Amino acid sequence: QVHLVESGGGVVQAGGSLRLSCAASGPVFGINDMGWFRPAPGKQRELVASITSVGTTTYANSVKGRFTISRDNAKSTVYLQMNSLKPEDTAVYYCHSRITTARGPMGLIGEDDYWGQGTQVTVSS
Repeated sequence: QVHLVESGGGVVQAGGSLRLSCAASGPVFGINDMGWFRPAPGKQRELVASITSVGTTTYANSVKGRFTISRDNAKSTVYLQMNSLKPEDTAVYYCHSRITTARGPMGLIGEDDYWGQGTQVTVSS
């Protein structure tokens, strides 16, 4: 079974920086799209940033120019560098990855979606 473990959250003053990490463990044969999400009004979760298997990135308008998403395929890890943090960035951030993995007792290869446990980011003014 694949697991995503998040780290890097914490409390920081406005204008400060944090770096979130999300590492995949288990029978990982390939990692496709990866991204970071947070709760939004009227929505379960909104996309903060994403990166495809070929390196194409997407950002929410509210974080463009401040956040940078990257990936290290050798470590099966995705990062979110968060600079110039604002109080409105305060939220629980969730990592998501679409991973090619072994399924069931027969070990057949397939593509599944996985979520991290969430990490709290708090920005004070």
